[in-house]
Amino acid sequence: MLKLKRKSELKFYPRLPSKFALLLALLAGAAGSGARADGGTAPAVAPLFEQPGVLTPRGELIVEPSAQFGYSSSNRVVLVGYTIIPALLIGLVDVREVKRNTATAALTLRYGLGRRAELELKLPYVYRSDSTVSRELFTGTGVDRVFETSGKGMGDAELALRYQLHQGGNDSPYYVAGLRFKSRTGRDPFSVVTDCTHRCVGANATGTGLPLDLPTGSGFYALQPSVTWLYASDPAILFGGISYLYNFKRSNVSRLVLAGEQEPLGTLAPGGVFGFNLGLGLALNDQALISFGYDHSSIARIRQNGVAVPGSVRTQLGTLLMGLSYRLSAQRSLSVAIGAGLTRDTPDVQLSVRMPMTF
Repeated sequence: MLKLKRKSELKFYPRLPSKFALLLALLAGAAGSGARADGGTAPAVAPLFEQPGVLTPRGELIVEPSAQFGYSSSNRVVLVGYTIIPALLIGLVDVREVKRNTATAALTLRYGLGRRAELELKLPYVYRSDSTVSRELFTGTGVDRVFETSGKGMGDAELALRYQLHQGGNDSPYYVAGLRFKSRTGRDPFSVVTDCTHRCVGANATGTGLPLDLPTGSGFYALQPSVTWLYASDPAILFGGISYLYNFKRSNVSRLVLAGEQEPLGTLAPGGVFGFNLGLGLALNDQALISFGYDHSSIARIRQNGVAVPGSVRTQLGTLLMGLSYRLSAQRSLSVAIGAGLTRDTPDVQLSVRMPMTF
């Protein structure tokens, strides 16, 4: 059983009653924090989002191994031709069903730089597999074709710096400003071979346009400023945040096709991603916590040579999250979170397991 020390020893919550201070410290982890309630070295618990609520104490190192699995499926029907009446189509029908599995193992290191600042480094390893069931265009076959591909390797490493803007306390929320940089250490989509003979788009396009190996990175550098907040409202804790991910454009990009040939794509500029999340948490006892949250991302259209790519649209991703944490000891805790996609483009299910350890 975790016991609180004197109120004067509650470093981050000096104006709150002891019992409620513990609740706040537990629920701070619902936003991914490294908060502690008893002045000890208890690590973060119940992280639902990437942004933290209260930061890692000065001089402490948190090592967090994690594993995440995601599954998504989508169906696409393309009508190539024209209709005479609604029930009669002159042309061909292209039907595709895609099943996608993604597993990510990551090692995250967080170090407390001061009373209100922390530095974070995340190193992911990604395994992906896709299965596409389709009927090829411009053929008279009635047999489904299965196209399977996979990819594995290091993902895009991330470096983040966060700063707690003010002390916070009773009737006063905690605000944390963050800046995250995403690298291009993973294999990008333009270095994998695509199933096209010469071109994947245009008049003489040949092949399926699907990659023979899957990338493990996005292929673009990105910078993400964010602001998160955490507010105590007895008997629950409310938390949330907003962020904007800016992707840096790339020039002279080429796609690798069969026979080692390159298909020039020019300058690509992925759309920015505006995101927000919110939720609440409840402490079941001194060691267990349950939390609920919602995460939403709005992704803008991608541009090629300054013009929006035809067929690309703004994409909305909405995920409903539930997390459960259990404090194993003063130095370790186990957190499990599950997410369900609420929009068509969001992964159907996401499952993550984390075990932060404090040194």
